[in-house]
Amino acid sequence: MISKVLVANRGEIARRVFRTCRRLGLGTVAVYTDPDTGAPHVAEADTRVRLDDIRGYLDVDALIEAARASGADAIHPGYGFLSENADFANAVTAAGLAWIGPPAAAVTAMGSKIEAKKMMAAAGVPVLAELDPATVTADQLPVLVKASAGGGGRGMRVVTELGALAEEVAAAGREAASAFGDPTVFCERYLPTGHHVEVQVLADTHGTVWAVGERECSIQRRHQKVIEEAPSPLVERIDGMRERLFQAARLAAEAIGYTGAGTVEFLADDDGEFFFLEMNTRLQVEHPVTEATTGLDLVELQIQVADGERLPSQPPAARGHSIEARLYAEDPAQHWQPQAGTVEHFEVPAAATEFHSTGRTEIRLDSGIVTGSAVSIHYDPMLAKVISYAPTRRTAALLLADALARTRLHGVRTNRDLLVNVLRHRGFLAGDTDTAFFDSHGLPALAAPLLDEAAVRLAAVAAAIAETEHNRAVATALPGIRSGWRNVVSADQHKTFRLAGPEQTEYRVGYRYTRTAIALPDDEGVRVVAAGPDRVVLAVDAGAAAAETAFDVRRHGDAVFVDSPTGGVEFAVVPRFVEPGSQLAAGSLVAPMPGVVIRIAAEAGDAVTAGQPLLWLEAMKMEHTLTAPNDGVLKELNVIAGQQVDVGTVLAVVSEPDN
Repeated sequence: MISKVLVANRGEIARRVFRTCRRLGLGTVAVYTDPDTGAPHVAEADTRVRLDDIRGYLDVDALIEAARASGADAIHPGYGFLSENADFANAVTAAGLAWIGPPAAAVTAMGSKIEAKKMMAAAGVPVLAELDPATVTADQLPVLVKASAGGGGRGMRVVTELGALAEEVAAAGREAASAFGDPTVFCERYLPTGHHVEVQVLADTHGTVWAVGERECSIQRRHQKVIEEAPSPLVERIDGMRERLFQAARLAAEAIGYTGAGTVEFLADDDGEFFFLEMNTRLQVEHPVTEATTGLDLVELQIQVADGERLPSQPPAARGHSIEARLYAEDPAQHWQPQAGTVEHFEVPAAATEFHSTGRTEIRLDSGIVTGSAVSIHYDPMLAKVISYAPTRRTAALLLADALARTRLHGVRTNRDLLVNVLRHRGFLAGDTDTAFFDSHGLPALAAPLLDEAAVRLAAVAAAIAETEHNRAVATALPGIRSGWRNVVSADQHKTFRLAGPEQTEYRVGYRYTRTAIALPDDEGVRVVAAGPDRVVLAVDAGAAAAETAFDVRRHGDAVFVDSPTGGVEFAVVPRFVEPGSQLAAGSLVAPMPGVVIRIAAEAGDAVTAGQPLLWLEAMKMEHTLTAPNDGVLKELNVIAGQQVDVGTVLAVVSEPDN
């Protein structure tokens, strides 16, 4: 019988498994590398073991030794890292430990996407034909380059021009080798407007195989899922599709003697025809939406199956609708650039539960971070998952959008505004979701800030007043007189804030303290109803009535974050005087994230054009292309291949041709 579980993973999945273990009375063990020393999953475990190497989550021997040292008798692999590594599964069982996952033979069978597709075709599961990158012709375009051993969007490229195929295959191979240790890639026909639909399966060691329910994961960027839901809108509207999907998923599981929890993924068209993509021999990131709609605890069932228990003959029926949104540390408007840094403040006020669902209309939070967490460049940029459940899909979408809009996440830029815009989009609400959603509806519009210009201006006013209240917190010598008031008329005071982001728009706010109020000479129709160092209430006159809004203000160093019910904004305080040497030279190419320089495509003295690739950074297991900011000559090249750089590092300077 399992009594103590080591989770060979990190972040929210480790916390998620720990939550079920505690409910079942099982001990918990966390492993961690140095960047994760202060991570929540480390603090929450009964026992923790440090891994010496930064890649320790991929070190089979170190993980087995950690289990022995901690007294764990079972290992749960989570997802990512070694979760789909047959050698790890074999090593765990050879060490006399329980493996909370499928048999190693099943992991091996599905470990190569190339071989898996052949096996599924033989079992009667519809598949897309594999294409050899060396023999792809123009008539077969577009194609999708995929890593044979990969997932999560790494090692994947869409190719629309034959001349670009070789370079994209090479880039995909590099990413695959970095993320999975295997550079093998292949091609298949690409369906630009397909639907990504998957079936959750669960099987015990006594021959029972469940198709628990389907999920749709069509809202994706870089072939990585962003929003997932259960049930699938596509499946809901096509008669008979669910039965055919479930049958194909069961055939896939039975063909490899599968046990435990797994997911069979399909690509479907608008008519309901579908093709096998891959089988994930592990728990999925998006498993909470299945738990919310079925009432199951999939981690508990994984443990029960590993302990040899039987499943009931049939799974429970699904009801209601659940949607999950992934909060990533990234900037969608800047080519999805990953972000790193410290989470200064994190709060989801609407969250009713963490890591479990109750079956009521609610918001669930599965998070790998808390206030103070460090977001590292070494691991995936996903910070948290926010999940809604409601009787109807529309309610679930609007409930989740509102919860995200009210979320407070300071210190790193995220995709929060994009998620809210998608969830409120009429196309999404109508169920018109496919893998081309961002292309069809325009990423710039979907990635636009939640707050419009007028709302940002009000946030700047709130920031100015709160900053003043913070600086003038000492009591005045005259009772009843506000700090800053003078008996004679004085000039207006001003504060200037710069909006965080590439535009760096500045907002200059004028204000003046009177005996009874705070005057805003530059903002006609706006009144300060209440003011404090952390909260300001503003009223905007609209005819005979005035609408009042509360703004919460927090300061973290030079950054000021203003949150309201409709969204948040980050400002930087603009100093009155600029320090000499603090401004960048024109034409500077600055590192937008911490990372490692892996390739350089130009030399100092070369003539370059705006948008020309100059170098590539690897961060969070993905390659990122950095281009020339303008036409000119590469005047300075300040880095070499293999160099680690921090965010803000000046990598190169492009001057005008005649300079």
